[in-house]
Amino acid sequence: MEDRIITYGGQAVIEGVLMRGRSAVAIAMRAPDGQIVTHTEQLGGIYKSRIAKIPFLRGVILLWDTLGLGLRALTIAANTQTGEDEKIEGPTLYLTLAFALAISVGLFFVLPAGVGGMAERYLGWNVWWNNLLEGIVRLLLLIGYIWAIGFMPDVKRLFAYHGAEHKTINAYEAGAELTPENVARFPLEHARCGTAFLLTLVLLSIVFFTLLGPLPFAWRLVSRVLLIPLLAGVAVEYTRWTANHLDSPIVRALVRPNLALQSLTTRPPDQAMLEVAIRAFRSMRQAEQELAA
Repeated sequence: MEDRIITYGGQAVIEGVLMRGRSAVAIAMRAPDGQIVTHTEQLGGIYKSRIAKIPFLRGVILLWDTLGLGLRALTIAANTQTGEDEKIEGPTLYLTLAFALAISVGLFFVLPAGVGGMAERYLGWNVWWNNLLEGIVRLLLLIGYIWAIGFMPDVKRLFAYHGAEHKTINAYEAGAELTPENVARFPLEHARCGTAFLLTLVLLSIVFFTLLGPLPFAWRLVSRVLLIPLLAGVAVEYTRWTANHLDSPIVRALVRPNLALQSLTTRPPDQAMLEVAIRAFRSMRQAEQELAA
Protein backbone atom coordinates (compact mmCIF):
# COMPACT_ATOMS: atom_id res chain seq x y z
CA MET A 1 0.00 0.00 0.00
CA GLU A 2 1.25 3.47 -0.82
CA ASP A 3 2.67 5.51 2.01
CA ARG A 4 0.50 8.59 1.67
CA ILE A 5 -3.18 8.22 2.43
CA ILE A 6 -5.16 11.42 2.81
CA THR A 7 -8.43 11.96 4.64
CA TYR A 8 -11.11 14.55 3.95
CA GLY A 9 -14.17 15.06 6.07
CA GLY A 10 -16.44 17.75 7.43
CA GLN A 11 -19.84 18.55 8.75
CA ALA A 12 -23.06 19.25 6.85
CA VAL A 13 -22.25 18.72 3.16
CA ILE A 14 -19.01 16.78 3.43
CA GLU A 15 -18.75 13.62 5.50
CA GLY A 16 -16.23 11.24 4.04
CA VAL A 17 -12.83 9.59 3.89
CA LEU A 18 -10.47 9.13 0.96
CA MET A 19 -8.03 6.22 0.87
CA ARG A 20 -5.31 5.95 -1.76
CA GLY A 21 -3.35 2.79 -2.45
CA ARG A 22 -0.77 1.91 -5.09
CA SER A 23 -3.18 1.65 -8.02
CA ALA A 24 -6.63 2.71 -6.83
CA VAL A 25 -8.36 5.33 -4.74
CA ALA A 26 -11.64 4.98 -2.85
CA ILE A 27 -13.94 7.51 -1.24
CA ALA A 28 -16.58 6.59 1.32
CA MET A 29 -19.13 9.19 2.42
CA ARG A 30 -22.40 9.56 4.24
CA ALA A 31 -25.43 10.20 2.05
CA PRO A 32 -28.31 12.35 3.37
CA ASP A 33 -30.21 9.19 4.32
CA GLY A 34 -27.30 8.06 6.52
CA GLN A 35 -26.15 5.27 4.21
CA ILE A 36 -22.46 4.95 3.28
CA VAL A 37 -21.83 5.57 -0.41
CA THR A 38 -18.52 4.61 -2.03
CA HIS A 39 -16.71 5.75 -5.15
CA THR A 40 -13.59 4.03 -6.51
CA GLU A 41 -11.35 4.78 -9.45
CA GLN A 42 -8.02 3.72 -10.85
CA LEU A 43 -5.09 6.02 -10.26
CA GLY A 44 -3.58 7.82 -13.23
CA GLY A 45 -0.62 6.50 -15.11
CA ILE A 46 1.73 8.98 -13.44
CA TYR A 47 1.82 6.71 -10.38
CA LYS A 48 3.35 3.93 -12.49
CA SER A 49 5.58 6.12 -14.64
CA ARG A 50 9.33 6.56 -14.39
CA ILE A 51 8.77 9.94 -12.74
CA ALA A 52 7.24 8.16 -9.73
CA LYS A 53 10.60 6.45 -9.19
CA ILE A 54 12.84 9.53 -9.33
CA PRO A 55 13.68 10.74 -5.79
CA PHE A 56 12.81 14.36 -4.96
CA LEU A 57 11.12 14.99 -8.33
CA ARG A 58 8.48 12.34 -7.67
CA GLY A 59 7.53 13.99 -4.40
CA VAL A 60 6.58 17.31 -5.97
CA ILE A 61 4.67 15.82 -8.91
CA LEU A 62 2.81 13.17 -6.92
CA LEU A 63 2.02 15.68 -4.17
CA TRP A 64 0.37 17.95 -6.73
CA ASP A 65 -1.66 15.06 -8.14
CA THR A 66 -2.61 13.93 -4.64
CA LEU A 67 -3.95 17.41 -3.90
CA GLY A 68 -6.00 17.16 -7.08
CA LEU A 69 -7.38 13.82 -5.91
CA GLY A 70 -8.35 15.42 -2.64
CA LEU A 71 -10.19 18.25 -4.35
CA ARG A 72 -12.11 15.79 -6.52
CA ALA A 73 -12.96 13.78 -3.41
CA LEU A 74 -14.36 16.88 -1.73
CA THR A 75 -16.46 17.59 -4.82
CA ILE A 76 -17.81 14.04 -5.02
CA ALA A 77 -18.65 14.03 -1.31
CA ALA A 78 -20.38 17.42 -1.56
CA ASN A 79 -22.38 16.30 -4.60
CA THR A 80 -23.47 13.16 -2.72
CA GLN A 81 -24.68 15.26 0.18
CA THR A 82 -26.53 17.83 -1.93
CA GLY A 83 -27.76 15.54 -4.69
CA GLU A 84 -26.22 17.79 -7.34
CA ASP A 85 -24.23 16.49 -10.29
CA GLU A 86 -21.85 19.38 -10.90
CA LYS A 87 -18.30 18.17 -11.46
CA ILE A 88 -15.00 19.96 -11.04
CA GLU A 89 -12.64 18.57 -13.63
CA GLY A 90 -9.73 19.50 -15.87
CA PRO A 91 -8.71 23.18 -15.95
CA THR A 92 -11.35 24.21 -13.40
CA LEU A 93 -10.07 21.72 -10.85
CA TYR A 94 -6.43 22.70 -11.22
CA LEU A 95 -7.17 26.43 -11.32
CA THR A 96 -9.04 26.05 -8.05
CA LEU A 97 -6.14 24.10 -6.61
CA ALA A 98 -3.61 26.65 -7.88
CA PHE A 99 -5.57 29.49 -6.27
CA ALA A 100 -5.67 27.68 -2.92
CA LEU A 101 -1.94 27.01 -3.10
CA ALA A 102 -1.24 30.64 -3.96
CA ILE A 103 -3.07 31.75 -0.81
CA SER A 104 -1.12 29.22 1.26
CA VAL A 105 2.23 30.25 -0.20
CA GLY A 106 1.44 33.90 0.43
CA LEU A 107 0.45 33.30 4.05
CA PHE A 108 3.12 30.82 5.11
CA PHE A 109 6.10 31.81 2.95
CA VAL A 110 5.84 35.34 1.53
CA LEU A 111 4.39 36.97 4.65
CA PRO A 112 7.10 35.61 7.03
CA ALA A 113 9.77 36.60 4.48
CA GLY A 114 8.35 40.11 4.50
CA VAL A 115 8.48 40.21 8.30
CA GLY A 116 12.13 39.16 8.25
CA GLY A 117 12.95 41.70 5.56
CA MET A 118 11.27 44.51 7.49
CA ALA A 119 13.20 43.58 10.63
CA GLU A 120 16.44 43.78 8.66
CA ARG A 121 15.56 47.11 7.08
CA TYR A 122 14.04 48.98 10.02
CA LEU A 123 15.51 47.32 13.12
CA GLY A 124 19.03 46.86 11.81
CA TRP A 125 19.20 43.22 12.87
CA ASN A 126 21.89 40.92 11.55
CA VAL A 127 20.71 39.13 8.39
CA TRP A 128 21.12 35.71 10.00
CA TRP A 129 18.84 36.68 12.89
CA ASN A 130 16.33 38.11 10.42
CA ASN A 131 16.23 34.84 8.48
CA LEU A 132 15.82 32.91 11.71
CA LEU A 133 13.00 35.26 12.76
CA GLU A 134 11.32 34.59 9.43
CA GLY A 135 11.45 30.85 10.07
CA ILE A 136 10.08 31.17 13.58
CA VAL A 137 7.21 33.33 12.32
CA ARG A 138 6.46 30.71 9.66
CA LEU A 139 6.41 27.91 12.23
CA LEU A 140 4.19 29.87 14.61
CA LEU A 141 1.81 30.73 11.76
CA LEU A 142 1.46 27.06 10.85
CA ILE A 143 0.85 25.88 14.40
CA GLY A 144 -1.37 28.85 15.23
CA TYR A 145 -3.46 28.40 12.11
CA ILE A 146 -4.05 24.70 12.76
CA TRP A 147 -4.81 25.39 16.42
CA ALA A 148 -7.26 28.20 15.60
CA ILE A 149 -9.27 26.39 12.93
CA GLY A 150 -9.51 23.42 15.27
CA PHE A 151 -12.16 25.32 17.24
CA MET A 152 -14.52 25.46 14.24
CA PRO A 153 -17.26 22.80 14.45
CA ASP A 154 -16.83 21.75 10.81
CA VAL A 155 -13.07 21.42 11.19
CA LYS A 156 -13.47 19.46 14.43
CA ARG A 157 -15.42 16.85 12.48
CA LEU A 158 -12.86 16.92 9.69
CA PHE A 159 -10.11 16.25 12.24
CA ALA A 160 -12.21 13.44 13.73
CA TYR A 161 -12.45 11.80 10.30
CA HIS A 162 -8.69 12.27 10.06
CA GLY A 163 -8.38 10.36 13.33
CA ALA A 164 -10.66 7.61 11.98
CA GLU A 165 -8.40 7.23 8.93
CA HIS A 166 -5.29 6.93 11.10
CA LYS A 167 -6.87 4.40 13.41
CA THR A 168 -8.00 2.29 10.46
CA ILE A 169 -4.55 2.25 8.88
CA ASN A 170 -2.90 1.49 12.23
CA ALA A 171 -5.31 -1.40 12.80
CA TYR A 172 -4.68 -2.81 9.31
CA GLU A 173 -0.90 -2.59 9.70
CA ALA A 174 -1.18 -4.38 13.06
CA GLY A 175 -3.14 -7.21 11.45
CA ALA A 176 -6.32 -6.56 13.43
CA GLU A 177 -9.80 -7.29 12.14
CA LEU A 178 -11.29 -4.07 10.79
CA THR A 179 -14.35 -3.56 12.95
CA PRO A 180 -15.25 -0.23 14.60
CA GLU A 181 -14.71 -1.77 18.04
CA ASN A 182 -11.22 -3.03 17.16
CA VAL A 183 -10.14 0.03 15.20
CA ALA A 184 -11.17 2.37 18.02
CA ARG A 185 -8.41 0.91 20.23
CA PHE A 186 -5.58 2.04 17.96
CA PRO A 187 -3.65 5.34 18.14
CA LEU A 188 -4.70 8.57 16.47
CA GLU A 189 -1.15 9.30 15.27
CA HIS A 190 0.49 7.87 12.16
CA ALA A 191 4.03 8.47 10.88
CA ARG A 192 2.94 8.87 7.23
CA CYS A 193 0.42 11.62 7.95
CA GLY A 194 0.41 14.70 5.73
CA THR A 195 0.86 16.76 8.89
CA ALA A 196 4.37 15.29 9.11
CA PHE A 197 5.10 16.61 5.64
CA LEU A 198 3.91 20.12 6.51
CA LEU A 199 6.00 20.36 9.67
CA THR A 200 9.04 18.91 7.91
CA LEU A 201 8.65 21.44 5.09
CA VAL A 202 8.53 24.36 7.52
CA LEU A 203 11.50 23.14 9.57
CA LEU A 204 13.55 22.60 6.41
CA SER A 205 12.68 26.11 5.26
CA ILE A 206 13.98 27.55 8.54
CA VAL A 207 17.36 25.89 8.06
CA PHE A 208 17.66 26.44 4.33
CA PHE A 209 16.51 30.06 4.17
CA THR A 210 18.65 30.96 7.17
CA LEU A 211 21.72 29.58 5.39
CA LEU A 212 20.93 31.59 2.24
CA GLY A 213 22.26 34.66 3.97
CA PRO A 214 21.66 38.24 2.79
CA LEU A 215 19.50 38.89 -0.26
CA PRO A 216 17.86 42.03 -1.69
CA PHE A 217 14.31 42.32 -0.39
CA ALA A 218 12.69 41.49 -3.76
CA TRP A 219 14.91 38.44 -4.27
CA ARG A 220 14.20 37.39 -0.71
CA LEU A 221 10.49 37.15 -1.49
CA VAL A 222 11.01 35.51 -4.91
CA SER A 223 13.43 32.92 -3.54
CA ARG A 224 10.89 31.78 -0.95
CA VAL A 225 8.42 30.95 -3.71
CA LEU A 226 10.80 29.48 -6.27
CA LEU A 227 12.48 27.15 -3.77
CA ILE A 228 9.26 25.63 -2.42
CA PRO A 229 9.30 22.71 -4.95
CA LEU A 230 12.86 21.84 -3.93
CA LEU A 231 12.01 21.91 -0.23
CA ALA A 232 8.79 19.97 -0.84
CA GLY A 233 10.71 17.25 -2.67
CA VAL A 234 13.18 16.93 0.20
CA ALA A 235 10.34 16.93 2.76
CA VAL A 236 8.52 14.13 0.94
CA GLU A 237 11.65 11.97 0.77
CA TYR A 238 12.43 12.59 4.43
CA THR A 239 8.89 11.64 5.44
CA ARG A 240 9.05 8.47 3.34
CA TRP A 241 12.43 7.54 4.79
CA THR A 242 11.43 8.02 8.42
CA ALA A 243 8.18 6.08 7.91
CA ASN A 244 10.18 3.15 6.52
CA HIS A 245 12.75 3.13 9.35
CA LEU A 246 10.63 3.36 12.48
CA ASP A 247 12.43 0.36 13.91
CA SER A 248 15.35 2.70 14.67
CA PRO A 249 15.18 4.52 18.04
CA ILE A 250 16.88 7.53 16.44
CA VAL A 251 14.20 7.77 13.75
CA ARG A 252 11.45 7.37 16.34
CA ALA A 253 12.95 10.32 18.19
CA LEU A 254 13.08 12.35 14.97
CA VAL A 255 9.38 11.83 14.22
CA ARG A 256 8.15 12.80 17.69
CA PRO A 257 7.54 16.45 16.71
CA ASN A 258 5.49 15.27 13.70
CA LEU A 259 3.41 12.98 15.89
CA ALA A 260 2.99 15.73 18.48
CA LEU A 261 1.58 18.14 15.87
CA GLN A 262 -1.00 15.51 14.94
CA SER A 263 -2.59 16.13 18.33
CA LEU A 264 -3.91 19.31 16.70
CA THR A 265 -5.03 17.74 13.40
CA THR A 266 -6.81 14.66 14.76
CA ARG A 267 -9.73 14.11 17.11
CA PRO A 268 -11.19 10.90 18.55
CA PRO A 269 -13.78 9.66 16.02
CA ASP A 270 -17.17 8.20 16.82
CA GLN A 271 -18.31 4.79 15.62
CA ALA A 272 -20.09 6.20 12.56
CA MET A 273 -16.87 7.85 11.40
CA LEU A 274 -14.92 4.65 11.92
CA GLU A 275 -17.48 2.81 9.79
CA VAL A 276 -16.89 5.27 6.94
CA ALA A 277 -13.09 4.98 7.20
CA ILE A 278 -13.24 1.18 7.25
CA ARG A 279 -15.56 1.14 4.22
CA ALA A 280 -13.20 3.45 2.32
CA PHE A 281 -10.22 1.25 3.12
CA ARG A 282 -11.96 -1.97 2.16
CA SER A 283 -13.23 -0.45 -1.08
CA MET A 284 -9.72 0.67 -1.99
CA ARG A 285 -8.28 -2.79 -1.23
CA GLN A 286 -11.01 -4.51 -3.26
CA ALA A 287 -10.43 -2.19 -6.21
CA GLU A 288 -6.70 -2.93 -6.11
CA GLN A 289 -7.31 -6.68 -6.01
CA GLU A 290 -9.62 -6.44 -9.00
CA LEU A 291 -7.06 -4.42 -10.95
CA ALA A 292 -4.35 -6.95 -10.12
CA ALA A 293 -6.49 -9.91 -11.22
